[in-house]
Amino acid sequence: MAFMKNYLLPILGIFLAYYYYSADEEFRPEMLKGKKVIVTGASMGIGKEIAYHLAKMGAHVVVTARSEEALKKVVSDCLEYGAASAHYIAGTMENITFAEQFVAKAGKIMGGLDMLILNHIAKVTMEPFAGGTYLTRTVMEVNYISYVALSMAAVPMLKQSNGSIVVVSSVAGKMASPLLASYSASKFALDGFFSSLRKEYLMTKINVSVTLCILGLINTDSAMKGISGILKAEASPKEDCALEIIKGGALRQEEVYYGKFLWPSFLLRNPGRGIVEFLSLRKYNVEKFINN
Repeated sequence: MAFMKNYLLPILGIFLAYYYYSADEEFRPEMLKGKKVIVTGASMGIGKEIAYHLAKMGAHVVVTARSEEALKKVVSDCLEYGAASAHYIAGTMENITFAEQFVAKAGKIMGGLDMLILNHIAKVTMEPFAGGTYLTRTVMEVNYISYVALSMAAVPMLKQSNGSIVVVSSVAGKMASPLLASYSASKFALDGFFSSLRKEYLMTKINVSVTLCILGLINTDSAMKGISGILKAEASPKEDCALEIIKGGALRQEEVYYGKFLWPSFLLRNPGRGIVEFLSLRKYNVEKFINN
């Protein structure tokens, strides 16, 4: 009887909750109308398409990337597409100070923040790991540390708006990927940090959602060039990918899987991990967290 009360019933609850929350909830573009959104890595590829979708939905957008000229074009296009407002701030996420200051400036421009979409990545090539740490350090700083810095700078505004953090990750952050050791490590780090942060917010009743987007191969120019002659895989369209990322954030989903990998995505969801994480939360003194 005690076993059923302590283990079987909670496990059953998990599966019932999963069934309920995994049901298709209707997404409506008007969910983003007037929302204040930051998009990083927005000068090209998925980030640019995210900005365009948001503009067509009537959102306020602030975009960032290294290339000022490319960002000017993105902002111009966003205004033509119907954005409530569109601005850019150019800079590199290798500079953590810039990352923190960027969020403050973007929030001041828009008068707050509803959604933070983290999409930028360090440039990497597919090749065997040669043992050097410089590249690994750079990749971790851009793909992981800057994500943490940006999120923590945004959290005070997101708490006020009951907003969302949307983290663009990769299937390489859920399974071992040869020729991408440093990149894969940075994406695993995102899963560890933001999944843990989501649990902390759940325990402390902070109404900020955290969505992790697990992407397969997407047909961006950089991705297609990077795998040329190395990897045989079918790519998915960046336009559709960008929309799924926005939907996941708007619907406050924990994880979004997108790409031509149906069965791997089913296996990578790992319900066993979810069960263990749920049961482990029962061991924490939640009141101590809330009181602090």
